[in-house]
Amino acid sequence: MQVRAEAKFLPISPRKVRPIAAAVVKKPVNEALTLLSYMPKKGAFILRKVINSARANAVNNHHLLEENLFLKKVVVNEGPRLKRMDKSHSARFHRGIIQKRRAHILVVLEAEEKKEKKAKPTTAVKLKTKTSRKKKN
Repeated sequence: MQVRAEAKFLPISPRKVRPIAAAVVKKPVNEALTLLSYMPKKGAFILRKVINSARANAVNNHHLLEENLFLKKVVVNEGPRLKRMDKSHSARFHRGIIQKRRAHILVVLEAEEKKEKKAKPTTAVKLKTKTSRKKKN
């Protein structure tokens, strides 16, 4: 079963989040969260919050086990840009426009189904015992 969480209009450039997202894709959720907690980046903090939200959705809403969850897909798209004028950069001919980029992050978790090994039927093991042999006279 797939569980998703989405965060939109985040105040960070998507270019800064994509390498961080690529580092944690296809990893178990607990391992991904520990990796992100040691990354000293703003994008890692934001991505960790989105993964925690997806994990909470899976556990509370869909009653899945946290140990079986792994990151199937992490998509970082660009949101709308906020444009600001800056006189110090010569505000004529679009040179003075500063673009504040926004990001949309989509996280998809999937529950890994554990395959149970079928127990083989046990066969009785014949123990070799010493038997008394009759000697021929």
